[in-house]
Formats: sequence, C-alpha cells, structure tokens
Amino acid sequence: MSLRIGLAVTLLLSAAVLPAADLPPRVEFTRLIAHFAEYHSPEYLRFVDEVQPEIAQVGWYGAHFYSLAHTPHGAGYPAHFPVVGLPECGAWFENLNRELHKRNAKAVGHFNVEFLVGDPEGPEGPRGFFKFYRDLWDEKELGPKPVADPLEFLQRDADGKPIVHNSYSIGGMKEYWACLNNPQWRTVLKAWMKVGVRRGADGFIANYFYRHNCLCPHCVTGFKDYLRARFPTEQLREKFGIADLNQHKFTEIVGWHDPKESTPLRREMLRFSQLGTKAAFDEVFVKYGRSLKSDLIVGQWNHIGDFGQINVDERCMLPAEVWGRDEDYLWYSTGGSAHYTDLENGELGDGTLRARYIRGTFDDKPFTLGKYESTRARVAISELAANGGAAMGFYATFSEPLSRAAIVQYYRFLRENNGIYQANRPHAEVVLLFPRSSVQAGDVAPVDSFKLLGKKLLDDHVLFDVLPDDMATPDKLKAYRQVIKATETPTLIAGLSRIEAPKTVRVSVTRPAQGDELTLHFVNYNRKEPAEKKNAGRGFVDDNPIAVESAAVDLSLPAGFRVVKVEAHTPEAPAPVALKFETPDGRLRFTQPKFPVYGVARIQLEPIAK
Repeated sequence: MSLRIGLAVTLLLSAAVLPAADLPPRVEFTRLIAHFAEYHSPEYLRFVDEVQPEIAQVGWYGAHFYSLAHTPHGAGYPAHFPVVGLPECGAWFENLNRELHKRNAKAVGHFNVEFLVGDPEGPEGPRGFFKFYRDLWDEKELGPKPVADPLEFLQRDADGKPIVHNSYSIGGMKEYWACLNNPQWRTVLKAWMKVGVRRGADGFIANYFYRHNCLCPHCVTGFKDYLRARFPTEQLREKFGIADLNQHKFTEIVGWHDPKESTPLRREMLRFSQLGTKAAFDEVFVKYGRSLKSDLIVGQWNHIGDFGQINVDERCMLPAEVWGRDEDYLWYSTGGSAHYTDLENGELGDGTLRARYIRGTFDDKPFTLGKYESTRARVAISELAANGGAAMGFYATFSEPLSRAAIVQYYRFLRENNGIYQANRPHAEVVLLFPRSSVQAGDVAPVDSFKLLGKKLLDDHVLFDVLPDDMATPDKLKAYRQVIKATETPTLIAGLSRIEAPKTVRVSVTRPAQGDELTLHFVNYNRKEPAEKKNAGRGFVDDNPIAVESAAVDLSLPAGFRVVKVEAHTPEAPAPVALKFETPDGRLRFTQPKFPVYGVARIQLEPIAK
C-alpha cells in the first residue's frame, strides 16, 4: 500500500484498529502514583509498600530516555535519571519494574513520542538524540536504523527547515520534534516499545502527543489525501478556495491555534493533526504494543487546562467514535488552573467538572487529573475517588512526613473500601451536555456557558453527569430525569434530590460494581488559605482544612428498593458510624456527620419484595 493511500485510510479508519472481540479485558484501577523525581530514593519503594498502589507510573522509555540517559544532563527535569548510560539506565529501570511487581504494582512508563533534545552538529559533534542515533543505536537491541540521517524524522516549517525550540535548554541543547505522520519515525517508536516491554514495563503513558505546524512531505501528502477523501472537488473550491488540490501549495498545516483566528480550513488542519496522532498511537501502542504483550496497558497524557479548546486539548476535534477507543486510561493535565483556592470569589481549585467530562466521554474507564498540587493532597485524592478517577495524578510526596502520612492514610481508606470504588458507575439524575459540536464548528463561547452552568450545578449540589453532545444518544439520555444543554438557563424539575451543604463542598453519588448500594461522596475544599491570593501553598503545612460540621441529605431513591442501613465513613475515622435515617415517600433523609476533607455515606439497599 502506498504512503498516499495508506495514510488517508489510516486517518479515516483509525477507529477500527482492533475488533471488539480482540480487545484485552477492561483495565480497572483506582489507586495510582506518578513520579518524575525522587523515584531513585530508597524511600520510594518503602512508600510503595505503604500506599500499595495498583499502578506506579514511573520510568522512561521513549525520546527522553534516548535523548538524555547517556548524557550528564539527564539527572535534571523532567526524567531525573538515576544513572548515566543507556545500558546502565535501562538495567536500572528493569530492576525497578521487578521490585514493583514484587509489590503487586503494575509498572507504567512514560513514553515521549516526539520531543527530541539534542544538537545535530556542533563543536562536540552531535549531542543528545542525534548522538544516540549516530553512535549509540544498538542494532542487536533495536534492529536496523530505518534511515541514515535522523534529520529525515523531523517536523519542518514552510521553508523546509526543522522546527526547533529552546524552551527547556537542557544541557544547552535545543528541542526538535519528530513527525508522527512519518512512517519511519513510527518504526523508531516500535523499536523503543519492544525494548520497554522486554524490560518488564506493564504499559506506557504516551506524552507530547500533539503536532506542530509541520509541512514535511508526509504531512503535506497526508493532508491532501485527507481533504480529498473528505470533500468533493467542488466543495474544496467553494469552502476553502482550493481550485486544484494536487497543485495547491499550503503555507501552513496548523495544529492547535487561537480560536479567535480559527477558520474552517484551520479546523480541518487541526482535525487532521489529531486523527494523525491518534492513528500513530493506535499503530504503535495498541496494535504493535499489544502484539508484544497482549495485556499491555496504554494511555495518553493530554491537556485540558480550564477546558481550553482548539488551542488546548489533544482530542477536541476527534470524532466521537475515535475518542479514547482501545485506550485503557487517560491523564489530563489541568496546568496552573486548579491547584489554588480563592474562596471569597468562589474558586475552589477543584477538578470536578473536568473529571465528570472525562468520565462521561471515556465510558467510565480509569483516568487521572494531573494537578500541580503538593499542598492539598487529600483533596486531590478525594475528588478523583468521588468521580470515578484514579488518584493521584501528581505530587504523591513521600519525602515530607505529614504529606506522606496523609497519602498513606487516604490510600488505605481507598484500599479497605475497594468494593465501592473499583469499576463503579455514576448515579446521577441530570446530565449536562458539553458543547463539542459547537467547538468543532469553531464556536468556543458555549464552553464558557458550560463552565458557568456546571459550577452552578456543583454549588447547588445537583447530582449530574456530563456527556459531550456528539455522544449523547437517546439510549444514553433516557437514563436521566433531565437533560440540560450548555446554552440553556434551565429550571430544574421537581423531585430531584436535595443536599444542604456549603458551596465549598462537592457532592456525587456512585453505584458499586457489585451489590445493591448507593455511595454518597462529599469533598470539602474549605480551608484557611495562604495570605497571598491564588497561592498554591508551601506544601502540606498549608493545607489547613476547615471541617464541614454536617450536611443534610434528602435523596430520591431508585424505584423498587428500600434502605437497609446508612453508614458514615471518613479516612480520618477508625470505623464507620451507623446513622439514623428516615424513608418517607421513596426518599432517604439523614444527616452526614462532621468530616475534614472527605466524607462518604454508604447506603445499603435491598429490593422490595413484590
């Protein structure tokens, strides 16, 4: 199959990588720890012993490893390599994986897919990645080099020059970007994948999964094939002003861009970009990776910020049938938007709305939020536990005793109550639709309306899910009592559950995978804030939660069930507390007692005999 035909087919049919019957069993987990730094400390494995995670996201296997592990500069951000040398560092990670397996933890490594650190030439010759490719490529381990000159891998600007940045300046080296649409680069990724699997990694989280404004031959040919397959000749002329696609010279094929400067053609470029990166992921991680290890855990590290779209979010233009297909879990970074509070102005620094969006879009599969949160570790764990996610996306700090003790305490709580978390499902009465159709048409204004409405529903403790409007099929919507569009000013229907709690509390309800139960989650964001506004704090010492004294619950019960027992749990209490309750007219009323950060009410149900 030629490149022209192959790339077009791959882009348009990337949703069909594996038949459903060939997919591995669904991966379920709720306790994750992720570390870039300090994982070489003897305390790291002791910490693993204490928290007993299901997933340890640690180690490096992609372009960061092969750019930096053989240099004296790899000890710094981001990888913090423990030793120098490709064989030496590879053996170190192989041993770390063995140690994690002894502790019943799955080892998932970071796999940078395109961000290359180095210099192609200079007084010392090539450095970083380019030194590796010229002198250190081991054919016994990696197979033959796919090309002689590594410059052939690179993304290129309109003048044909490699796209180069100097944002990190690691060791004074520059940053280049390999093109994921280049089939020879995918061969390199597969070679690295094979080594990572051989070193005992149970899976990989792919990062730097986005495309710049690349006009290399693969992208130009691929984009033309994409347009040709998607639009008839007359539409190309009328919609985009392209009279002759074969002869047309593109001056840009952008990826992310400013929504204010978006055009229909630019959005097609972004869609092409995101389909291309998804196709690369499917080919390398899903199809090839699982040919090496059938139960390989594969995920992507993406970015959402404060619901940025078109200029953020690696998936904003993906068709619904492609979004997350064949992937096991997601990491979504919130950037600098959710690790501080401004309580006076109603900013809780919470990721609840993002979590519900990801959960609804990703079919309840595991995910985590990457929050740069080293202060409110308990909140970061709790909000994910309450919304179907897997704590803890970042800064599971074990070098600071107070933070370590809190994380161990909360992970023990999750572990001891694993039955209510593992593979649970949301129980909501209302669904709020995320306006992805508008985004894909270039209108991001409804996203602001969505955020305002979502915050209002959260503040009022309405039990709601989030679904993108392009996934909101009638079959899915029939599960809810009310459907709300982002652009509406809704009046909530009568009879919904009512929960009286401060606006600094977020509330959700889930159903465990097994048994007749509802689990009511309360996450408290109120605290004594640092004096400086929007200050993330110095660490756990600045957490200082202000406990919730009580919350009044008036819950609408599912038809055909009665309540047997209600128990209040919190990680800070040694044992659950049985609560008094009333059940008038198909509703459940009780008072949730005091909790500092995270409170849980377990509501045991049984069917009403007919």
